[in-house]
Amino acid sequence: MKAIVNAIVVMKDYYIPNGVILIDGEEIKAVGKAKDIAIPDGAEIIDAENNYVGPGLIDIHTHAADNLWIYENPEETSAYLLKHGVTGVLPALYNNLHKEDYINAADNILKARDNGKFGNFVGFYMEGPYLSPNFGCERDKNVWKDAVIREEYIDVVKKVKDSAKVWCFAPEREGIEQFVKDVKKEIPNIIFAVAHSEATPEQVEKYIPYGLKIATHHTNATGTIPHYSECRGVCVDEAVNYNKEIYAELICDRMGIHVLPYMQRLVRKIKGDDRLILIADQFVCDGPIPPGFEEATDLHFDNAGEIAGSGLTLDVACSNVMVHMGCSVCDAFRFGSYNPARALNLAGKGYIAEGNAADLIIVDQFFNVKKVIFKGENI
Repeated sequence: MKAIVNAIVVMKDYYIPNGVILIDGEEIKAVGKAKDIAIPDGAEIIDAENNYVGPGLIDIHTHAADNLWIYENPEETSAYLLKHGVTGVLPALYNNLHKEDYINAADNILKARDNGKFGNFVGFYMEGPYLSPNFGCERDKNVWKDAVIREEYIDVVKKVKDSAKVWCFAPEREGIEQFVKDVKKEIPNIIFAVAHSEATPEQVEKYIPYGLKIATHHTNATGTIPHYSECRGVCVDEAVNYNKEIYAELICDRMGIHVLPYMQRLVRKIKGDDRLILIADQFVCDGPIPPGFEEATDLHFDNAGEIAGSGLTLDVACSNVMVHMGCSVCDAFRFGSYNPARALNLAGKGYIAEGNAADLIIVDQFFNVKKVIFKGENI
């Protein structure tokens, strides 16, 4: 038995000052005010030193960690993410991979999971293969630009049928409906995401009944549709803002380059706190930093000068969003843990409650991670 004491416990929408959390094995045994919780004799005491204790972070979309591809280095990246409070991660596989590469990448990650070396693996985030060839970093390496062909994608779908959680696609791609139907048939509980797309709102909304409920890095790699001179049209972003059921992923880098701070606040006002998901979307790319972006130390660029994901971990994104939105530690945990868990239907994760997983992190007022407890054990 373990007892976290002297804690500001972060609940879903309030705090418990001078709180205590009891941990029994891999589960939370009890949570409440110190005066109401009896600590068993012999319990291991973890002093939170009046810092915040919240649920472990869940990053549903990142390709890398510590500038290493997750699919090439699952053990090392898993450990690195855990140190940063990420107790659940969905490695993202991108459309720069050929069919064989997708399959080998999945095999490598699943092998690490099965060997107990990737304990925070939740499932795959399939960012492709069928995205718009006009958007995203390293467009010259998109090997899936041509026709949507079942014989080319079906082996990838079957490889990850038991482990994929989110599948991205661009609704405007010709032939994409059959792809969506095939994925849905093989993986009935799959969650679809609109990504790297210049679809119309109507094209996006067509796939909501199939399970489209996430917008991949909202306002990034999305097209603005011309309407008339001096008249603004609508595109994917407006469809996401309009449809309440769609969660909006946000990449919150320090300078607010991916999503301007004003836009972050606007999206929050439109979508509400229960439909925002923070992601790291870390990518491995070493293109030169364009002039004027020298301070963008948590961004990556490709050789064409396009933003190529981030160098973030989710704890840093939580810290950044507090600055950009003026939100609280409680809000940051909602965006970085509770909402991702709810979007993915992960039972017993994403919030602190009796019987839930003992995946917890201790952070200070600026969201610097002080301690990580994963499956009831100190990391």
